[in-house]
Amino acid sequence: MRVLLIEDDRMIGAAVEQALKDAAYAVDWVLDGDTAVQAAAVESYEVALLDLGLPGQDGTEVLRRLRSGGRKLPVIIVTARDSIDDRIGGLDLGADDFMVKPFEMRELLARMRAVLRRRGSGASPILSNGKMTLDPATREASYLAETAFVTAREFALLQALLSHPGTILSRPDLERQIYGWNEEIESNAVEYLIHTIRKKLGAQAIRNVRGVGWMVDRPS
Repeated sequence: MRVLLIEDDRMIGAAVEQALKDAAYAVDWVLDGDTAVQAAAVESYEVALLDLGLPGQDGTEVLRRLRSGGRKLPVIIVTARDSIDDRIGGLDLGADDFMVKPFEMRELLARMRAVLRRRGSGASPILSNGKMTLDPATREASYLAETAFVTAREFALLQALLSHPGTILSRPDLERQIYGWNEEIESNAVEYLIHTIRKKLGAQAIRNVRGVGWMVDRPS
């Protein structure tokens, strides 16, 4: 899943970006409100993490613009502002949740999962198509009789496929769910991940549609 991280503090931003990558999210990190609004206009994200004290456009103005035109992008405010007025104001403007810095990354990840479940994005505790299951809490995958722990990027690829069972996803479709803007992508990265997953779960775990992409079976 792809996350828009809007944070101008480079130390905090780098730490959150790495933690999100370790949790199998693709992350696009921007440092100001103007870039955040532009990114949201051209890219599709599952959730945005929004600081309020931004250069240029303040976070509240960014939130207003993200909500303009009925856009449904889930937004979690993550800020050092801790007054009740800030909390109420952010929620009334359309934020889905509000966290105060400093925070535990585990709690932020749990709140992201909760927001995504409420928004119906497929982020259920266990993803399954009946044959394959994927547990975000343990990063354990199973296919028929095979069970294995998967890496963060293997998890991200399986999550993308299991969120759309029966749908063929192309290489670019999968790459955007695995890698952020500034990450170098080798030409055979997706094929390599599929190869390693098949070694763990079996050759039939992921189906190849030649010349088009890959898929997992639709629930029977």
